[in-house]
Amino acid sequence: MKLLHGGDYFPEQWLTRPETIEEDFKYFKEAKINTVTVGMFAWSILEPEENHFDFTWLDQVFDKAEENGMKVILGTPSGARPNWLASKYPDVLRVNERLEKNRFGGRHNHCFTSVNYRECVRIVNEKLAERYGHRESLLMWHLSNEYSGECHCDQCQSAFRLWMQNKYGTLEAVNQAYWNTFWSHTYSDWSHIHSPNQLGEMAVHALNLDWRRFVTDQTIDFYLHERAAINKYSTDIPVTTNFMADTEHLIPFQALDYSKFSKIVDIVTWDCYPAWHNDWETEADLALKVGFINDLYRGLKEMPFLIMESSPSFVNWHDINRPKRPGMHKLASTQLLAHGSDSVLYFQMRASKGSSEKFHGSVIGHVPPERNRVYQEVASLGERMSQLDGLVGSMKQSDIAIYYDWENDWAIKDIQGFSKTNLNYHHTLHDHYRPFWRQDVNVDVITKNNDFDGYKLLVMPMMYLHSRDLLAKVQTYVEAGGTVVYTYMSGMANETDLVYDGGTIPGLEDMLGIVISETDVYYPSQRNQVKFQDASYEVHDYATVFETTSAETLAIYGADFYQGQAAVSVNHYGKGQAYFMGARTGDDFLSKFYGELLDQLTIVGNSVAKSSDSVSVQTREDSEGTRYYFVMNFSDQVQTAEVPQGLIDVSTGLPVEATLTLQGFEAMVLTSK
Repeated sequence: MKLLHGGDYFPEQWLTRPETIEEDFKYFKEAKINTVTVGMFAWSILEPEENHFDFTWLDQVFDKAEENGMKVILGTPSGARPNWLASKYPDVLRVNERLEKNRFGGRHNHCFTSVNYRECVRIVNEKLAERYGHRESLLMWHLSNEYSGECHCDQCQSAFRLWMQNKYGTLEAVNQAYWNTFWSHTYSDWSHIHSPNQLGEMAVHALNLDWRRFVTDQTIDFYLHERAAINKYSTDIPVTTNFMADTEHLIPFQALDYSKFSKIVDIVTWDCYPAWHNDWETEADLALKVGFINDLYRGLKEMPFLIMESSPSFVNWHDINRPKRPGMHKLASTQLLAHGSDSVLYFQMRASKGSSEKFHGSVIGHVPPERNRVYQEVASLGERMSQLDGLVGSMKQSDIAIYYDWENDWAIKDIQGFSKTNLNYHHTLHDHYRPFWRQDVNVDVITKNNDFDGYKLLVMPMMYLHSRDLLAKVQTYVEAGGTVVYTYMSGMANETDLVYDGGTIPGLEDMLGIVISETDVYYPSQRNQVKFQDASYEVHDYATVFETTSAETLAIYGADFYQGQAAVSVNHYGKGQAYFMGARTGDDFLSKFYGELLDQLTIVGNSVAKSSDSVSVQTREDSEGTRYYFVMNFSDQVQTAEVPQGLIDVSTGLPVEATLTLQGFEAMVLTSK
């Protein structure tokens, strides 16, 4: 098995210039490219008219790949429908949330419910599977591209109502779950139920949650429809699709619940596009966010994942599209491998001459490879990856898990309480991840899919939407000897966003050994303090006012009407312990708190010492016990790091000193073999 190096290739753009395709494969070979992904945007070339197919060019791509010892990831083209299809079957186009019918255009502009669209997709997918399902070079099926978006057409409204009927059974159950007597929003007929939209209902929080759940389920159903067509002729090739991240902070993609979606893909793949060298954070701060989301997507199936897309340099859709500095591409790609990827794949292999992505970064750009710095850096990375085949399938060993939940995320955004500007669920997750990142301690970011067994520490920040099943799972974990950390704004609402009687889910306060009375909220300039041991630490945004029952007080508030009351506590519960962090604090307190907890739980990091927190040391370990150390300098300054003695530099095959010196943006890969 090899690490995959390559990416999205669109030879259909160059069919009138076959010499370009010949040239591409020459450059691919020189850069140690071993995989190409083709077909996702080629529907109008594959099927220029309905039921008239032309696979000649795609046959030739497979032939060229096999001649050069390369693998092919074959995409299905449902992510970009042809014009003739939308003209003949206008129902395939979406209706937006303003209830306006879209015209043909763009890319994600298709209704997942449309019977006509599903039938056209079935036909083309079956044709592809029948023709290419047994090709020697076929490595994987890539269904569609970046599934996303929603449709509010009549077909989708009918499907949503059926989904609601299957979930709740009766309108009475819906009205109770939604608390619809408020504002006289009671449903008296199933036809009253409509998707949240700007012209109608957006204030019923449970409806908003259920619509997000429906959109996820409908997208999954469409994926399964595509997969069934492929599996008619191809059953032994892995099938997947590419997940995404959101915003410049690389938060989990908000439109779909990937914890559900990941159950029906054979391997998680995702598209990673950090805004390196921006002006609002350091490279190390951004690297932390990249690390967090990679740890989340690795955890979805508890196995290595694939980076399906990344840019060799810049993108074309950030506000500012800055090229990577020299060395940054190898560093950023090494980080992806360090956190569990078995690939570095790109969008795109050759730059398009026209349209919206002509200035997106590419392996072969508009400037010829011979004088193209980006291509040379891709080739250098290809050389490194060719030395790391033993990494394939290896995992990260983690004693710590941070819990993330998509539905909780949606509910917090819709909360209409506490603060409009400082909810910051994702920032809070990053804040609790940072102390471990800085100490080079491996972390798994987990979801409701994962078991808690085997973790010494479970961190659950801001679990506002909290089911009884989840609480029972946490209680079992703690009773058996686990350690859990809860924070402010946790356990307040059930799965339909109804506040629990008493303000907190029954059983949580008992496990924590506290009684919560209220949450104080600060304006941006207001501060409090917590006094922990012999120091004071700043509090901002939120402070939970609570009393201890069986818990021990670890820190107290320094001011306001709850001065002297508990701010942080720990309760012994069964064989384990449950911490409650009532206040939102800065990094100084979190580093102190978690540093002591790591010592108490005997959890150690991957490095002994380093000159700066801009250095990250991550590890992966294979089934035979060989450990790979990834030592990465996320700064433009020379840094040092200490690692265990006896390690070998993969690039040179030579032993290294215990103290490493890294140049700016340098990454080293060491092995214990």
